[in-house]
Amino acid sequence: MDFLLLPLFSFLVGIVVGLTGIGGASLITPMLIFVFQVPPAVAISSDVVAATLMKVVGSIKHWQQRTLDVQVVKWLALGSVPGSLLGIGILHLIKHKAEHNLNEIMLHLLGMTILLATVLALVQMLLLTFFPKFQLPELPKFDLTTLLGCLQTVSIGAFLGCIVGLTSVASGSMFALVLIAFFRLDARKLVGTDISQAAILLLFTAFGHLTLGTVDWGLVLPIWLGSVPGVLIGAKICQAAPQKPLRFMIYSILMMVSLKLVY
Repeated sequence: MDFLLLPLFSFLVGIVVGLTGIGGASLITPMLIFVFQVPPAVAISSDVVAATLMKVVGSIKHWQQRTLDVQVVKWLALGSVPGSLLGIGILHLIKHKAEHNLNEIMLHLLGMTILLATVLALVQMLLLTFFPKFQLPELPKFDLTTLLGCLQTVSIGAFLGCIVGLTSVASGSMFALVLIAFFRLDARKLVGTDISQAAILLLFTAFGHLTLGTVDWGLVLPIWLGSVPGVLIGAKICQAAPQKPLRFMIYSILMMVSLKLVY
């Protein structure tokens, strides 16, 4: 029964990722933990490997549609890839020093990361929806034609990449906030850019998690079976779908899931 349910649920998550660029690890990892009773360390590592193919397929689709910003993807990846490898190095240290606590530590890290990303994204969306005239302090726009802009992009990519390496979460949600805040990308290019940088980041993160020995291919393959066609369908209808209602629904679910993980 699990072998049938996991591809079905993954298919639905894949559609969400293709539509919005967020929600992959934030939804699949808690689903594995709560619905399929998978240990947190195995769920996180297996989801990283599974999400990699889903993001790569989605990024190819957006590349074909020209709905991404190549320069932003490149400079973010230059920071996020080393950052994620640092995060995986920290996990190796935790496993070596306190292996019996690895699942508990990763569970709380996962919950806190999802909660932080969700609260920030939800507050921003609600302010823009219900208080459109409310002026938030304007953050500086990163100019990738200057050395400073490139260094700023690499730095923030490294920080978020480390979080992804530790938890598998934020390759979509937190990076999406960065793309909105510091690059002012329009909605059409936001999703494609977000998915594409995540694809590069997760390729390296997945290799790192394979070295931890916590990847379960019996979970990875059914997730691929469902999520890959789902993300293709989601990317295809991305331009026509109403983004705000979808994102609000996803953020509401993530809020409940993250509180459950933390407490």
